[in-house]
Amino acid sequence: MLLKAGIFLDMENLNRCGGHGIQFRQIKALVEAQQAVVVRANTYMAVDRERESMDPEYRQKRETYRNRARREGYHIILKEVRRYLTTEGETIVKADADLELAIDALLQSENLDYVLLGTGDGDFVRLVRALQNRGKRVDLLSFMNTSTQLRQEVDYHFSGYLVPGILFPERGPTQRLRGILHAVNEEKGYGFLTAQTDLGLDTTREDIFLHITDLRTARGGVVSNADFAQLRMRGAIIEFEMEDDGDRKKAVNAVEFRPELL
Repeated sequence: MLLKAGIFLDMENLNRCGGHGIQFRQIKALVEAQQAVVVRANTYMAVDRERESMDPEYRQKRETYRNRARREGYHIILKEVRRYLTTEGETIVKADADLELAIDALLQSENLDYVLLGTGDGDFVRLVRALQNRGKRVDLLSFMNTSTQLRQEVDYHFSGYLVPGILFPERGPTQRLRGILHAVNEEKGYGFLTAQTDLGLDTTREDIFLHITDLRTARGGVVSNADFAQLRMRGAIIEFEMEDDGDRKKAVNAVEFRPELL
């Protein structure tokens, strides 16, 4: 029997923390790969009506963005931004939809078995606990700056950088994957990557071979043996193409993935 699933995306947090360009269709596909059917899909977005009224080009870009989510079957909840003047005379723009998301998730979870929460905000820890206390499975999708406590509370954490197709549409004839370098032989210059090759939980491989000669830095430079070991220690993300190499899988055309450089 398929689980009844709900998706709740805190888009301001996701965009701010490296998820700009997220693929709404692929998020639904990720949930469906967990043996679930999506019955609710909410995305919470900020709207700056003052700026949109004065800047037609900006308004068109934002409406195009919202329509992209609507076409994929998402219900959009808009939170109007507010402007605050600090004591130093600086204007702060904020749009916090945390309360709306939490209330909706709690109320709508009555008819759900599974919730995918898209955010890295630690303020949602209590929401996760409340949903779990109701017998719901709660998974997390996030990018950079994810609350450690939030990641520990959920049933499973998906890094948006590592799930195939979540962040950017695939380009070219060869699919590029992202993984973590989990083992390194510094002296001999090789290691092994852990990577999710498809959307299901059982599609993670830990045996993808990587030789140092097939790897470049984020800026295209050569990687030294010492740098290779440091990548493992830092838990760096490696983007690569995967090919067969005899009876094993091998990473080629690999590069360190640095989202802050995008």
